[in-house]
This record gives sequence, structure tokens and C-alpha cells, in this order.
Amino acid sequence: MTHNNDTTCGWAMKHDNEREYHDQEWGVPVYDDTILFEFICLEGAQAGLSWRTILNKRDGYKAAFEGFDIETLSQYDETKVPYIIDNFDVVKHKGKIASVYSNARAAKALQKEYGSLSKALWQFVDGKPIQNHWTEMSQIPAVSERSKAMSKFLKKNGFKFMGETICYAFMQAVGMVNDHVVDCPCYEKCLNHKKQNKS
Repeated sequence: MTHNNDTTCGWAMKHDNEREYHDQEWGVPVYDDTILFEFICLEGAQAGLSWRTILNKRDGYKAAFEGFDIETLSQYDETKVPYIIDNFDVVKHKGKIASVYSNARAAKALQKEYGSLSKALWQFVDGKPIQNHWTEMSQIPAVSERSKAMSKFLKKNGFKFMGETICYAFMQAVGMVNDHVVDCPCYEKCLNHKKQNKS
């Protein structure tokens, strides 16, 4: 897919890995608990860093955190942090690494309560993607009322590193909101995707 920088989401055009992620994943609705949990971990790790940094370490995260398997991760705790720091290519922040394990336990509790992590999270957009119609990137917000509500809910349920800005980035990533600009080639793809993939 070739892109015109004037019509595509400009944040994704500087580096190949960002472009590939933008074209293949960003904004495509995700209902799978494991992938949703992966994005909770990656978005939380990103706080204060560039998304490109996280994409560069994504394989490291998958290896370090058991493919983001919630059940497995929920059985570990912060005592595993030094091992992760020494052996894997992840952001070397003790709190962020420890939060993967505590967030897995929190996610497991939501699965029990709601039937799936997906249902607990997608309730904030009434179970279907919000289709925005931005014509330029400067219009795209960093936070919304829904992301504020999600953040409050997740914190109350024991999640860490899920502030309202991180929650909005998470909602964009997993397709709860379609924030591709309308001229972006991926806008229509995400718009049409809502008809499939519903669990």
C-alpha cells in the first residue's frame, strides 16, 4: 500500500514498523482477550515513551510474558521482575513489568465477572466501534469521556498504568474508536470491519 503523507495518519509514516502496524492493526476491532491484554501491557509500557520504542520491543514482550496468556501471567508476581529485566528486551521499569502480573490477575477477575475481558472493555463503547470522521490529525483527541470512564473502572478493578490517555490510545489501537483520518486508505477498512469479527 502506498501512502500520500497528506492523506494518511502522519504519526505512522516515519518508520517502517509504525507504517506496518498502522496498515495492519491500528483501529481494527479486537475482541480476543489475549490480544486485548497484550495491548493493555504495551500501552501501559509506552507511558512516557514513543510507540515506536514499544513496537521495536514487541517480540521481547511476547517472549517475556508468555504470549500474554492471562491465566499463566496471573500466577506470577513482582518477584519475577529482576529475571525479566536481565533476560528480555523490554522497557526496564520495575513498576511497569510488575503491573503485567497484577493486571493479569485483575483481567482474570473481570473474565470471571463478565464472561470475558472483551465484554468488560467493549461495554465502554456499547459493544461496537465508534466511527469518527476526522479530516486532519490535529482534530484527534488524546482523551475522551469514555476513556476517562474506562480508566476509572480499570483502576477501581486493580489495573495499573491505565490512565485516561493510555485508555484512549488503547481504544484507538483495538478499534473501539476509528481514528484514522477519513482520507487514510485504512479508514474504510476499519469502517467495514465492524460487520465481521463480532464475538
